[in-house]
Amino acid sequence: MPLEGARDGAPDAIQVADRWHLWHNLAECAEKTVARHRGCLKELPAGDGGNDAAGTPDGPGQEPPEQVAAQVTPDGSLDACGRERRLVTRTRERYAEIRERLDAGQSLAAICRATGLDRKTAQRFARAASVDELLVNAMNRESKLDPFKPYICQRWNEGITGAAALHAELEQRGWTGSVKTVRRYVAPFRRALAAPDPAPAVPKTRQITRWLLTRPDRLRPEDQEQLGQITERCPHIQALAGHVSRFAEMMTGRTGSQDLEAWLTAIEADDGQPDLRSLATGIRNDQQAVANGLTLDWSSGKVEGTVNKIKMLKRQMYGRAGFSLLRKRVILHPA
Repeated sequence: MPLEGARDGAPDAIQVADRWHLWHNLAECAEKTVARHRGCLKELPAGDGGNDAAGTPDGPGQEPPEQVAAQVTPDGSLDACGRERRLVTRTRERYAEIRERLDAGQSLAAICRATGLDRKTAQRFARAASVDELLVNAMNRESKLDPFKPYICQRWNEGITGAAALHAELEQRGWTGSVKTVRRYVAPFRRALAAPDPAPAVPKTRQITRWLLTRPDRLRPEDQEQLGQITERCPHIQALAGHVSRFAEMMTGRTGSQDLEAWLTAIEADDGQPDLRSLATGIRNDQQAVANGLTLDWSSGKVEGTVNKIKMLKRQMYGRAGFSLLRKRVILHPA
């Protein structure tokens, strides 16, 4: 975004925001939103948990299979024994303590000293609207085990139920994680007669974001189909796709002077897009410069290229020379 110094130094100049940085900032907000709602795309395993042909309990005193299946399908906040995970408990306690200290008028620096938390961590807790916002991000993290889960379930149902044996087989298939991760994943299976069928693998956050930011006519048919299924299952990602598409049309069509205000108003009215609303707040601070960037043919590409060249020359000279030689190389270096 343009700086206040530019206004003071050249008040009559027309400021133009760089389109690449605008698109980059939009991409970062889109990725955060996808990460926040990636959990919406996870389906429950389709297995029946070991039903017999008649659909009755396996013996006296045993729970019906469908109840067992429900127990061994954790929602991410419970461990294999049905207890709240330590991460969830710690997040709730931390959020309550930080909110209590903020309400008491303590500064962020004082909270960091009292709790021993890093400033960025304390800031993230302080800015969260609720503890659920923090838990969603924690529970929806991608796992390196996701691509291997179908194979684990298959081998479990074939009789390979030892975590160490499964871990050894996974290593041969490219797994680089620990046996503890495998043991944690298969622990719920021991309460059922068979491992449930794993849900289809959810595309990674960056992959979904890339699809949202790519021109529809440049997506492969299978990618278009997957993106369509994703937007159907999550209304927030569907709304995000619409906002991104309208911004892209405005940027490529150079209609910022006409459409930027309507786009910002739509974002500010969408309560389900906190990350985009944060972007809209930043754009409001330099709205005219952004509108110029989305309307005029000017860009800061030349300036960015020069800055990149100077950085390259500095790295070449690191530890070998001073400013005088750097100045000569910048002046004499071909454009």
